[in-house]
Amino acid sequence: MSTPASPVRTLGATRRLPTTLALLVAMVAAVLVGPSVVSPKLTDSASAAVYSSCAMTRCADARTARSGWAAKGFPTSRGWYSWSGGLSNFAGGRYYNYEGELPANATYYEYDVYPRPQGAARDAYRIIVNKSTGATWFSPNHYGDFYRL
Repeated sequence: MSTPASPVRTLGATRRLPTTLALLVAMVAAVLVGPSVVSPKLTDSASAAVYSSCAMTRCADARTARSGWAAKGFPTSRGWYSWSGGLSNFAGGRYYNYEGELPANATYYEYDVYPRPQGAARDAYRIIVNKSTGATWFSPNHYGDFYRL
């Protein structure tokens, strides 16, 4: 007869890991990148980190996507839109900011960063735009973090 495996115990601190990990990543990024990375706003373990600037490599792609969506007037309807190179890109419609990471009392819309063949699976890269002010955030991890463009 085999002996059952012993149960895995969780520590009370386990729930804080996302916040602690996000803060650690922000501190390491600040050391590696320099002053362009600002400490994130962390309100609780369920909240995303919000940065006031974007210096990572993919931010240039997000800015290019923003220009492409701006040329289309930042559509508010969810769906596929023709893009350059015979590809398409997806506008996700309204972003409701339920967790409150972005400034309150604004209407936001979400757009994919990378074009692909119409109907292809979406990835995690998004820009979120306040159409009233033009303020734009880049999320490289499907709303896990927000970087101001």
